[in-house]
Amino acid sequence: MTSTGLFQVLALVGFPGLSLLAARHLKPVAWVGPVVVCYAFGIILGNIPGLGLREPLSISVSGAAVFLAIPLLLFTTDVPRWLRLARPTLLSFGLACLSAMVSASLVGLALSDRSDEWWKMSGMLVGVYTGGTANMNAIGLALRVRDETLILLNTADIVVGSAYLLFLMTVAQRFALLFLPRFPNATGWDDDEAQRAREASGFTWSRARGMGKAFLLAVLIAGVSAGATSLVFGGLELPVVLLLITSLSLAASFVPSVRHLPGSYEMGDYALLVFCVAIGTLADASRLRDTGLFAFAFCAGVVVLAVGMHFALAALFRIDADTVLITSTATIFGPPFIGPVARALRNRELMVSGLTTGIMGYAVGTYLGLAVAWLLRP
Repeated sequence: MTSTGLFQVLALVGFPGLSLLAARHLKPVAWVGPVVVCYAFGIILGNIPGLGLREPLSISVSGAAVFLAIPLLLFTTDVPRWLRLARPTLLSFGLACLSAMVSASLVGLALSDRSDEWWKMSGMLVGVYTGGTANMNAIGLALRVRDETLILLNTADIVVGSAYLLFLMTVAQRFALLFLPRFPNATGWDDDEAQRAREASGFTWSRARGMGKAFLLAVLIAGVSAGATSLVFGGLELPVVLLLITSLSLAASFVPSVRHLPGSYEMGDYALLVFCVAIGTLADASRLRDTGLFAFAFCAGVVVLAVGMHFALAALFRIDADTVLITSTATIFGPPFIGPVARALRNRELMVSGLTTGIMGYAVGTYLGLAVAWLLRP
């Protein structure tokens, strides 16, 4: 590997760690978020004249990051516990997923004359607005979407998502209470679990061994999925590989020792940040400037329509405002944003259901996104 290639790999893999460290100590970075910082760094790095980054290397790193992120995130899923959640939470989560699917389909059909990849974009946005960035990019890889489209949608998602997050953190609860009932009296909150999580976050050799086991299991699942697909189909069929990874990871989550592997979720989140930097380096500033407006309009249309439909259906089923807002956060942003939004809602009781539905969104997002894309395919 050349010195440029070595520098590129170190930048792609190492910068996410710096961004997480900066988020702990610098308020501006914490406010913007590591995801945005990593995207921005990747875009800047990719547009430095004369640097000579290798595009195939960035593509390889981004693909590997997604393949590892999915199992590492899904290992922590407690499916039986999630199925025992209160009916309003499950119903609201289902309505949020349905709203995303319908909205992405309608917007895609309305804008189908603007891009030959509109149906792929619809599927990718279903993935990100029912699951997360890992699902959107996994769907994009599975459907062999052009790098330009992948970059534009990721960029548009950040901008549109930031605007909706600001709404959630400020006036969303007061707005939702205009037509949705209040959350019923809280039954209390057990701080022991949160305290144990904080204590477990420090470094120990036991934690390091657990992280190593989670990483090796994720590599094994990705390898088995790729190998089985090649054996059966005579080649690497990405949709099948990704569905196999999702299915095997969910199956592994039923094993308690796997579900409680320390650091699994954190490593999955780190893999997503690596993807953000890698995909950012593929951004061509001139292409973003010339064709970005369409992606922003597509993304904004899906978000506005999906959120509006979710709220309307929730009003029809008389689901309380806090449950609707926390499940909307879980599907559109994922587990990392549950805590801040729950604090903004002044309702800690919904933390567990919000985190669980957010993780389950990762589990179903790829299935739903691919299903919508294949149904819309011309």
